[in-house]
Formats: sequence, C-alpha cells, structure tokens
Amino acid sequence: MKIVVTDDLPSSALALLRAESGWIVDARAGRTVDELTAELADADALLVRSATKVDAALLAAAPRLRIVARAGTGVDNVDVAAATARGVLVVNAPGANSISVAEHALALMLAVARSVPAADRAMKDGRWDKRLFVGTELRGKTLGVAGLGRIGQEVAQRARAFGMRVVAHDPFIAADVAASIGVELLSLDEMCASSDYLTLHLPSTPETRHLFDDERFARCKTGVRLVNTARGDLIDQEALGRAIETGIVAAAALDVFETEPPTDWSLAKLPQVVATPHIAASTEEAQELVGLETAATVRDFLRDGLVRNAVNFPSLSPDALHKLQPWIRLADRLGAFVAQMGAARIEAIGVRYYGALAETAGAQVLAASVAAGVLRPILSGGVSIVNAAAAARDRGIEIVESRSSRPRHFTSLLSVKLHTSAGDRWVEGTVFEPGAPRLVSVRGVDVDAPLGGTMLILANDDRPGVIGEVGTILGRHGVNIANFALGRSQASAVGVVNVDEDASRPAALNAGVEEIRRVAAVREAWIVRL
Repeated sequence: MKIVVTDDLPSSALALLRAESGWIVDARAGRTVDELTAELADADALLVRSATKVDAALLAAAPRLRIVARAGTGVDNVDVAAATARGVLVVNAPGANSISVAEHALALMLAVARSVPAADRAMKDGRWDKRLFVGTELRGKTLGVAGLGRIGQEVAQRARAFGMRVVAHDPFIAADVAASIGVELLSLDEMCASSDYLTLHLPSTPETRHLFDDERFARCKTGVRLVNTARGDLIDQEALGRAIETGIVAAAALDVFETEPPTDWSLAKLPQVVATPHIAASTEEAQELVGLETAATVRDFLRDGLVRNAVNFPSLSPDALHKLQPWIRLADRLGAFVAQMGAARIEAIGVRYYGALAETAGAQVLAASVAAGVLRPILSGGVSIVNAAAAARDRGIEIVESRSSRPRHFTSLLSVKLHTSAGDRWVEGTVFEPGAPRLVSVRGVDVDAPLGGTMLILANDDRPGVIGEVGTILGRHGVNIANFALGRSQASAVGVVNVDEDASRPAALNAGVEEIRRVAAVREAWIVRL
C-alpha cells in the first residue's frame, strides 16, 4: 500500500500507518499540484487536512486511489461527488475535535458577553477604561443551538452548566435525544426569535449557504449575540454587517469566514466583532486525536476493509461493520459469480436476505456490494461498493431488496438473482465460521463449495460417469482439482469445481472446458474467476 499525506499530521498518526509491514507512507506538506498529481499515480490512499483541494482532476490522476481521508470534521475541500463516481471512499474524523470546538464556542460566547478582547486591548494601550466594559452574564439567558450534532450537544451541556436555557433547531435529531441533555427543539424561526445567543454548528451544504441572511436576521431577537465556529458560508457576511449596524445583532464572534483568509477584512475589524483565524479545533489534544483517528480509519479500511466515518457510504457502528464484513465479501463474490454465468443484457439485480441476516443492522450495504461484484467485470472504469448503486442506476439497472425471516437451511442466507434478457441467474451463499464465504445454491440446486479463486461450473444430466470424465479431461490438460461439489435435483445436476489455475499455462483451463462442453451429458460449462 502507498499512502500519500499532503498536510501536517502528528508523528503518532504517521507511526501508526508505518507500523504496517510493506506500507509506504509519503508524508510531505507544501507540494505543488503537479508534484501531488505525479505522486498519486500509484497511491492507494490520500490523507489531507484543509490546505489540499481534492478535486475531480486530482482524483482522475489517481487510478488506484481507494480512500480520501480528511483529518477534520468537514470535507469542504474534497469533491465528494467526483470521488463517489470513481468509487473512492471519503472519510473524516467527525468526533475527535468536538470538545475543542465546543470549548472555543463557549470562549467566544464569554468574550462577547464580557468584552474581553476590547478590555485586553485597552490595557495593552495603557488605558484603564473600567466603566466602558460593563458586560452581561450568561446565567438566565437563552442559547439557540443551530445543529445539535456532536459539537452542538457538547456546547449545550456546557451552556447549561452556566445556567442558560438551551433551545435548538435540528430536523435530524430525535426529540428524546434533545430532551436527554435538557434541550428543547424548536423551528429555526422560533429559535432565532427567542435566543439571546446563537451558536452555529451546521454543515456547509447548498441548503445551509447564507442561512443567516437579511431575512433571517430580521426574525432574530433584537440584541442577539452570534457565534460561528462551523462554516463561514452559513452567514451572509454583508447581511451580518447590516444587522450589526441596525442593532439587531449586538455582537458577533467568528472563527470562520467565507474566504479564508478574508479578502475583505471590514467585518472582522468591526468593534462589535470578535474574530479568530479558524482555530476552534486547534488544540494539542484535538490535533492528536484527529490525526490518530484519521490514520486508524485509513489503516482499517486498507488492511481489513472496515468502513468508518464515511461521508459517501452508509454510516454503521464499528460493531455492525465488524459483523457485516464477511457478508460484504460474500455479497461481492456472489455478484461477481452470477455476472460470469453467461453474456446477456442485465435488467435488474435482486438481493434477498434470509433469517437473522434480514434483521441485521446495516444489511442494506450488501446490495451495494452485490452490485459492485456484478458490474466490476463489465465496466472498464473503477467500480466499488461506494459507487456501485449509482453506476447501476446510470445504466438503468434496478436493484431490488427483500427480506424473509425464514432461515431456510442456514441461520442466515444471502440470495442473489440477476434478471437478464436471456433469463434469470440465481445463486445463494452464506458465511461459515470463521468468516469463510460459501456457495450453497446454484439455480436452486443445493451445493456446498468454497466461494473464491477459479471455479468451473457445470450443468449436466444426472447419470453415471460424468464426474469421472470431467476429472479425466481436466487432468489431461494439467488442471488440478482442489474441491468438487455436486448438487442434484431430479434428473439434473450442478457441479462446482474449484481448480488450481496455473498462471504459466493460462490456456490450459480454457481448452479443458471446451472439451468438457463436448461431453454428451454436459449441458453447460463456464468458468468463474473471483
């Protein structure tokens, strides 16, 4: 594995990656775009902070890239859509700096409440202007929290310790979660109208851009104090200037700006504004935790296939991912298997979960894994579990999921049916301990075979001598049989032959299969390579 690190990470994070045998960690800040483009040509992973812009052109220059990791909360500097289209996983470290950002929000809140920066500046100028700096207490005031995620919740808990009433707006947080930390959920307008202080903890999206504009400020309580440690484009800076001028906003504390560093410093220089240079997450503790968490996320994905903290993939707990990992591998292999069972136009992919698997949290990711397995042998471009569903949708291939609590012969079972212009192809599999994928049914005929490597699949009449003849032909062509599984149904049979394919004699197996197809009892024979 080759991991390129373009921005500064703590030495402990780099050491975690370098501890993996044979891994190359190329860590250097300040590269030019051309240098980075050249070094990504054979890279498996890219780790960045906020300085490196990961756009579509950079991604196109990295054909082997599997993961982009942002050592921080947001991914504003990563083109997530372009990464998804190329099957590249995008991850961040959403919780590692929560405490640092929450503490900075409170520090800014106290700063505007007590005019700390102005008082300090007066002292440094040799002025004892005590009467100019009469502040207000936080106690008894209402704090509005826009965005009650990890950081918002940390801010809310600390604000309540100051004796504040805390209200919040977040349409994606359940009322019982808010109630458990003593927060009342309101609409955005209700929150703005009732808050003495507003603190912003929202992501940057098209819907949240300039959420606080002239119209929004007009709905705020007169004299509100505003704190933003989230994203600069949440606020229309010109509208904020007008709201300060009219007295709607008594003071603002800003750690983030639309352009960083600002090209227009007029807002930051207003006496009613306390400004800091995007340092909310800049603590020794946060930098260490963010670096370590990001490095561990990359390591676990490259080494074990575990997906954590992804922004373009379903979020699952580490326990759920660990439990599903062998099933994700099974799903991919079943998809690749069924895709190689004949050439025809694919119309739909059916995925059915049986038994305990149907109730497993996050099982829906298996459908994407099946689609990745189906499409990978077909598409020339990269396809992975990240972009497989989108790739199928772009080609008019429907993915249909269904569930059944019926366990069949196994505690859990995954069934994959490919609907094609030439008819349906149907295979099933399960996972044996310790995580070994098994093929247990082909076209409704029960078999039991390891699901991996090179496999020869036969459909034949169930009559004596077929197995011996197949073995004789393969032996004559120098193909060794590793496992032979036979399933029978009425007068027909299905054989699954795991073979050792000799890389030095690539044509041997193909020639053997051509001869097997001429056996009178053999109806079909095809090769599957996984």
